[in-house]
Amino acid sequence: MSSTYLVALGSNRCHHLYGRPREVVSAALEELSALGTVSARSPIISTDPLGPSQRRFANAVCVIESEYDPPAMLAGLKRLEQEFGRRRVRRWGERVLDCDIVLWSGGAWHDRALTIPHPEFRSRDFVLGPACAIAPDWRDPVGGLSLRQLHARLTRPVPLRA
Repeated sequence: MSSTYLVALGSNRCHHLYGRPREVVSAALEELSALGTVSARSPIISTDPLGPSQRRFANAVCVIESEYDPPAMLAGLKRLEQEFGRRRVRRWGERVLDCDIVLWSGGAWHDRALTIPHPEFRSRDFVLGPACAIAPDWRDPVGGLSLRQLHARLTRPVPLRA
């Protein structure tokens, strides 16, 4: 049975073969075809880092149709990170490549190694912005809102109080 995944990618370190973070994300988007059919790719955007990292990130999302179940997809993404030179040193530190499953066509998934939807995606413009470019109507299985609605909530201006 085929599943559809929304996968987020990010990089803020150069790679000896692929170059700068934007090129790393572009190369990784191509390599994801080893896990299934990449049916949509967002534009690659530049974003400020979270946490202790000082370098800006290149971020994108893609939609992948795959025969893999969520644990197998996660294993494939982690293998791709390692092939690109990812070393887990510290949380939110600099990285050559980071890949996360954001959503899955099967709804919610939870085990010791993986939670879908990604627990933080609703608060991350660097995920929701690109996701709206390619899958604005995909719905959060927990809250039922579309990616477009979640992004609008996240980015709407906060009214000033008198």
